[in-house]
Parts: sequence; C-alpha cells; structure tokens
Amino acid sequence: MHTLEQLRSGALAGLARVELTSSGLREFPEELFQLADDLEILDLSGNALCALPDGLARLHKLRILFCSDNQFTELPPVLGQCPQLRMVGFKANQIRQVSAQSLPKSLRWLTLTDNQISELPPEIGQCAQLQKLMLAGNRLRTLPASLAACQRLELLRVAANELAHLPDWLFALPRLAWLAFAGNPLCADLEACALAHSAASLPDIAWSSLQLQEMLGQGASGVIHRAQQHGADASQAVAVKLFKGAMTSDGLPRSEMAACLGAGRHPQLIALLGQVSQHPQGAPGLVMALVNPTFQNLALPPSLDTCTRDVYPPERRFGLEMALRLAAGVASAAGHLHGRGIMHGDLYGHNTLYDSQGQALLGDFGAASLYAPTATDRGEKYQRLEARAFGVLLEELLERSDVPAPWADVAEHLRQLSARCLGECPADRPLFAEIEETLAQATALLSR
Repeated sequence: MHTLEQLRSGALAGLARVELTSSGLREFPEELFQLADDLEILDLSGNALCALPDGLARLHKLRILFCSDNQFTELPPVLGQCPQLRMVGFKANQIRQVSAQSLPKSLRWLTLTDNQISELPPEIGQCAQLQKLMLAGNRLRTLPASLAACQRLELLRVAANELAHLPDWLFALPRLAWLAFAGNPLCADLEACALAHSAASLPDIAWSSLQLQEMLGQGASGVIHRAQQHGADASQAVAVKLFKGAMTSDGLPRSEMAACLGAGRHPQLIALLGQVSQHPQGAPGLVMALVNPTFQNLALPPSLDTCTRDVYPPERRFGLEMALRLAAGVASAAGHLHGRGIMHGDLYGHNTLYDSQGQALLGDFGAASLYAPTATDRGEKYQRLEARAFGVLLEELLERSDVPAPWADVAEHLRQLSARCLGECPADRPLFAEIEETLAQATALLSR
C-alpha cells in the first residue's frame, strides 16, 4: 500500500501499480496524472470517493481500476473513455446507475458486487471481450437479453438479487462454466428447506463444548479454525467454520450454509459433524471433520492476468495415474452434488484439496446454488454448464501430467473427454454420470 505523501513527493514515479487504499480520499488525487506514462493498475478502494475526473483517460496505460468501498452512486461514465481499461471493480458502493458510457470497449472483468443496481444497459452486450461478470448483491429482476452476445463470458455471479428465473439463453452461452445464482427468489424455498431439514437431521454442537485453536484458513464468507470438541466421555479434533454476515463476491453466507447442509456425505467432500449453537454473538457456524494436514490446495486462484484460470506452481507435476484419480474424485463429488440438486458454481483446482495419493476433497461452497433435482431439463443444463468447468480442470491436470509411452492411449482418452466437456455447444457436453463412466474406463485401461 502506498500513501498520499509518497505520491505528492514523487516517490511513486515510474510505478506501474499504485495502491492508495484507505487513505481518506474524498477527491481523485491530481498528482496521479504525473504517472500517466507508467501507471497500469490503480487501487483506490476504501476511501470516500464519489466521482472520477473527466480527464481520467489521460492515464492512457491504465488497465485495471479498483474503487471498491467508496461512495459512488453511479458507475462513472468516464470509464468508457479509457482505451486500455480491461478490469473494473466497484464492489460495495451505492451504485444505482450503470450507463452505456461507463463500459470500456476492452472490458474483460467487471465487479459490481454489493450495490443497488436494478438494471444493466443493453449495451453491455457490446462488450465482446467480457469474461468475468460479478453482480451478486444487487436488485436485478432480469438480465438483459443482449448479454447473450457476450460469447466469451465464462464466469457469472448473480446471487442475492431479485431474479425469479434464469433465461434460457444463459445456458446457450458457449463458454460459461462458473455460475452462482443462490439467494434469489428462484431458489429461496429450496434454501429454506435445506436449512430446515438440517436443523432436524444434523446435531447442534454447543459453542461451550468447542475450544478454538489456530486459524486454518479465511475466505470471503468466514473463518475456519482448528478446534477441540469436548464431549461427556472424550474429545476430538475438529474444524469450525464461523460465517461472516457480509455479502461476498459469490453471494450470501446463508446460501453457502444451505448448500453445505444439503450436500450430504461423500468421500470427496469434507464431512459435516454438526451446526454451532449458542454462539455468544449468534454467529452461524459449522463443525466439520478435520482434514489431514498432508492435504494441500491443488492450485492457486486466478490472477489479475489469468482472469478465469487457476495458477499452478511451475514445479507441480503429476503422474498420469494420480491425475486420473484426482479427476475421478472431483467428478464423483460433482455428480453427487448434482444428484442432490446442487451446482457447485466454483469447480476449480484452487477449491480442491489433494494429498500425495491422489485423494481429492472438493471444498468452498460459497458459489453453490440449489435447484430442484426433479426439474430434469434444467438440471441437465446446470450439469452441462458445470461440465465445462470440469473440462478446464481436467485439461489443467493433463497439461501437468507425465505420460509414459505405454499409457499414451489413456492420455488421449482423457484429452478427448476434456475436449467434449469444453465443447462450445453446451447440449453436446456429457453429464457427470457419463464423465464418471469415461474416467472409470480410463482407470481400467491403466490397469491392463
């Protein structure tokens, strides 16, 4: 993070990235224009800004702009004049108005989470490069039909809006792979049922019986701690996730909890042991089995440059047998979830834990959405959409796999499956039952 004093003194000259976050700014610092020949990434989040200068386009190299947690009531129209601007983030403002003029022609990633937007301009369909669109926590009742023209769109977050249904054209988008729509009227009854059912089937675990220890991880929706659960006769090590109340980029913590509770048991899911009760601040929480510390994240989340693709450590390699075991584990978990009317919505390597034996655990239900499993046609569309996300993961595993010559045919078998999952005609993608069967066939070929 940088300071206003550094900017004014000239200490930031030559920098491509400047972060003036939580600096008490009420106006855009004019001194930033002195960095125009170098500045590519600008973060002004956590201030009190409500406008940007008309001459913003003078920052002619600006590619990425973050203005989250400010006081904007409209997405600034001047953004559309910035020729290189590809990523725009205005999360947690008070934005009600989004005009056609505010959409840069080169826009690739737009985050407008947690605002007050009730409609989007039809001109958003002209953003031909758009890959990632984050709209959770607004007031949208419909999505503009012109969005169907955004053929490169891969990730869409529309959770916690006022949508009564999802349009059919959404499921025809050729590259859409990650979708979150929980917390809308279209699935409110399903979420309520999942929470009510779990109250009857999953035991309450009193906060007083839990002794929190070190933090194991922290995400947008909550914090996970190692804990000791003390019982009448014995105690056991567990993990405790306490949910925050705030809106996340994926949606509402309540929706995530409903999906976790509705997921049931599966070898590739972290087992739920109960719900936290009697927390002194009333915070909702889940008690889960403690994952063996030998497990690690399969990948790192996408970067600003990769946008929708995970980042893998350069040294990470897999034997083909291990890659196949990981893929089969994730596919089995996803198939199980869809059988219960749950789309994970964030099926990624960075949300998958794995160990040296190729055991996989699919986690992070922050983007998960519930749907009626009896709605066969729509349910299959959700599956075929998520099959593309699986195809990306399988492709990434294969790219990092060492293939001995005798197993070349197995690798080709898997590449063909990945290609089918990645196909840009969603109706031609396999359902997860077929994916699992194809992976089982590949496993049999390895055993010859």
